[in-house]
Amino acid sequence: MPAFQTSPGMRDILPPESERWRRFTDIFADTVERAGYGELISPLLEDLGVFTRIGDATDVVTKEMYDFIDKGDRHIALRPEVTASVCRSFAQHRPTTPWKVFYSGPNFRYERPQRGRYRQFEQVGIEVLGVDDPLLDVEVIALAWEFYARLGLRQVNLIINSLGEPDDRARYVEALRAHFDQAGSALSEQSRSTLIRNPLRVLDSKREPDQRFIESAPQIADFHSPEAAEHFESVCAGMSALHIPFEVEPKLVRGLDYYRRTIFEFQGETLNSAQNALGGGGRYDGLVEALGGPSTPGIGFALGVDRTLLACDDEGVFGPEPTELDAFVVDVTGGLHATEITADLRGAGLAADRGYDNRSMKAQMKLANRSGAQFAVIIGDDEVSAGTAVVKPLRTDDEQITIARSDLIAHFSQDTTTGTDSS
Repeated sequence: MPAFQTSPGMRDILPPESERWRRFTDIFADTVERAGYGELISPLLEDLGVFTRIGDATDVVTKEMYDFIDKGDRHIALRPEVTASVCRSFAQHRPTTPWKVFYSGPNFRYERPQRGRYRQFEQVGIEVLGVDDPLLDVEVIALAWEFYARLGLRQVNLIINSLGEPDDRARYVEALRAHFDQAGSALSEQSRSTLIRNPLRVLDSKREPDQRFIESAPQIADFHSPEAAEHFESVCAGMSALHIPFEVEPKLVRGLDYYRRTIFEFQGETLNSAQNALGGGGRYDGLVEALGGPSTPGIGFALGVDRTLLACDDEGVFGPEPTELDAFVVDVTGGLHATEITADLRGAGLAADRGYDNRSMKAQMKLANRSGAQFAVIIGDDEVSAGTAVVKPLRTDDEQITIARSDLIAHFSQDTTTGTDSS
């Protein structure tokens, strides 16, 4: 057992899995950039107050944040989510609206590690600030749906709801509190504790004793103001116009206190029902104002990398792809020629690797085959004397050929651009 290992809930992402993560974020960036979103890179550390605006009744704030006093006597935290950081950035820099940004990167929450949930977890997401149009809600949801489709996922369910205006939500919360209070001790101990802090969160309970009370609970739609109802109707109409399947789920509340009006969640059909949320988001009008900025509407989503990739594995799509090499250079004359040839190939835009430690021909050829390279470029004493190199196909039965060293780049460039056989 090594002296040091990763901390609980943390892990190393090794190749080729790391390549899949990078491809994931590249596809996401391409999807949203085509819709006018620019990348925001925000710090991992923020003043603790940025995240307490998420809501004092949420576990993220009360139990899960990594926070500490730094050397400047400032109370700071590792970000547990990115939306609050985006709103802080908007309040600080006051960019022109609509401000459409996307992000990717790690977040940190001290919670019990389990499949698809880690204490350091990666998310991608978008946020739009400064627009109150319900059809923007449609665009945001549609971009996530498009991204999942580009990964090849087909077994994804979309559920949506509306929490209404702040006054609607407040009246609904009191109605829920009264409803669950009537259950008394029949409600699970955990939900009774949650009820004191945030009655909305009781609706998320998966515990058996709570289910009949959740099923009979009041529905938020009965508390919607006319404006909130009209907004949600427009969102649903827009989703239907784009032929994106969705289900209105009255019990959907999401996990953070800043949401109002539209909320949504993407669920993986192949995952355990208790941990099947791939991502989600909603409107958070008022969060910028709470962080010292002007009153500004906002909407966005965050998608979890880990669970989405688990869903990809379950569906057999978007698998890891090992690095593809054009050539592996085998040099049994000391290695200097391999250094030169490898540098020339890479300089020409080709992917190339080589053997080291002056290994035998047999050992270097094993490395070449294991590398996944299409060809081996072999240099021995005879080739050095003649100014040539042997090019041996590694993935086909074609014969090896001998060509002039000076023709190597042209040979490989022609092969990789035209797909012609090198024999």
